[in-house]
Amino acid sequence: MSKESDRFVQIIRDSRHIVFFGGAGVSTESGIPDFRSVDGLYNQQYDFPPETILSHSFYRKNPEEFYRFYHNKMLFPDARPNTAHRMLARLEEAGRLDAVITQNIDGLHQAAGSKNVYELHGSVLRNYCENCHAFYDLAYIMKSKDVPRCDKCGGPVKPDVVLYEEGLDQDTVNGAVAAIRQADVLIIGGTSLAVYPAAGLIDYFQGKHLIVINMSPTPRDRFADLCIQEPIGQVFAALEAGL
Repeated sequence: MSKESDRFVQIIRDSRHIVFFGGAGVSTESGIPDFRSVDGLYNQQYDFPPETILSHSFYRKNPEEFYRFYHNKMLFPDARPNTAHRMLARLEEAGRLDAVITQNIDGLHQAAGSKNVYELHGSVLRNYCENCHAFYDLAYIMKSKDVPRCDKCGGPVKPDVVLYEEGLDQDTVNGAVAAIRQADVLIIGGTSLAVYPAAGLIDYFQGKHLIVINMSPTPRDRFADLCIQEPIGQVFAALEAGL
């Protein structure tokens, strides 16, 4: 166990109001790549960058291409929770962790057993008809060949995910802000804090310990009590062994 991981375990052991704020790096260890990662193969398959395809205006103008990208790059039905997901659920069950705030849309925190989860960017597990608002699950989207259509009215079915150019759900934001304000420990994990407005929620933290776990530097490192540049699963495995 590294010196940083040892300190992490000690802080968690001594704390009762922990909040976790996570991003794509939490799910990469479950086999879900960051959709923003672009390589030569990507450029052979798509004419636009991911941020363009995943925008509200692109979805409206070119839903077929949107869904081609969405199927190939955003849906991972076989992914399973990893050590970080499982340990966060255990901390909540033990009464130490108040909330998980995630920028991810994969539902893996809930799959691991977490109950109080604020999904800032929505979830691929929820999909709704844009006309009659009928609900559809992930399996329905997976079996759709092109743009999924509602069985009831024939309207287009849209994932309940926040696209670029769309606002965050205000109730979700309010809940996340309240949790951060009340936390004595805020763990930032697996995110470079580059996506706003989500990253701006960190400003509401007034507690005792700010911990950053990320493989690359973040804008909040200089404010943190502890920075750990190690794989997040490895850090939480150390926590599992140390509690």
